[in-house]
Amino acid sequence: MLQNQNLALQQGVALITALLVVALATITAVAMTTRQQLDIRRTANVLNGEQAYLYALGAESWVKRILLRDAKHNRIDSFKDMWAMPLPPLPISGGTVEGQVEDLQGRFNLNNLVEKGQASSEDMIFFERLLRVLELPPQLAQVVVDWIDNDLEAQMPDGAEDNTYLTKTPAYRTSNTLFSSPSEIRLLAGFDNDSYQKLLPYISTLPTRTPINVNTAPLPVLMALAQGLSETDASVLIADREKKPFESTQDFIVHNALAGLKMEANNLSVVSAYFLLTAQVQIERARAQLSSVLHREANKIKIIMRSQGRLISNEF
Repeated sequence: MLQNQNLALQQGVALITALLVVALATITAVAMTTRQQLDIRRTANVLNGEQAYLYALGAESWVKRILLRDAKHNRIDSFKDMWAMPLPPLPISGGTVEGQVEDLQGRFNLNNLVEKGQASSEDMIFFERLLRVLELPPQLAQVVVDWIDNDLEAQMPDGAEDNTYLTKTPAYRTSNTLFSSPSEIRLLAGFDNDSYQKLLPYISTLPTRTPINVNTAPLPVLMALAQGLSETDASVLIADREKKPFESTQDFIVHNALAGLKMEANNLSVVSAYFLLTAQVQIERARAQLSSVLHREANKIKIIMRSQGRLISNEF
């Protein structure tokens, strides 16, 4: 009797052990399969991300051709040109590509604020007007000049040289050279993220001195062109150029909306050489964004700055 009980117990233990082995094997198999699926998806996302970036580079090449063709057929640059038309989402294999081109000479070039390493008073006055239009402190213009001029003497009374930044944690010094990116503004004394975001759509950081293209300048930039230019009159300029872009700076200066206002023709243009491409591509869960600054010369386009971002969704 006792022998039969021991046999039954042994058989029960064996059965439980067998079931446990089967369960562990099943769990291991499921885990391996799940991990394999995740690895496959991750690999696919990486490949899709690379492909998305290549599509973005393709959009950049397309924009180069558009800008060169535009220069051959048009004497001026305006929002009526083909390059100014946003590229709507276009279907590609597994996703879409879209983008837009902006005229960077419709913005104020912060690097105009210095000439031969020293402050340009005329450009400082313009920038101060732009800051006022945007309801930002005009004295910030002195801070910006001190960041890029080649001396260590602060603009009076509100400038900021090395002594201002060496007290920060971590400490750093002024650049004493031209801006390479608008994002540098966030390092400057007196600027926070709100003021940076407010200013960003209206500034550029181009490597050479550039005039303002009056055919593409937005309302705040137009208002800053002359002391006393009202929002109403600047809006009239925009409405009229939408009907017919200005063919020359002289056509702009003699416009009725500018009657009685002092305007420097040397700081104006109706032709542009610098453009910003922003392209977005999505393929499945992978997204790529490309921002390129293009310089159009006589018969070629140079990329003077390119930044990229790639995002892969964690959702599987």
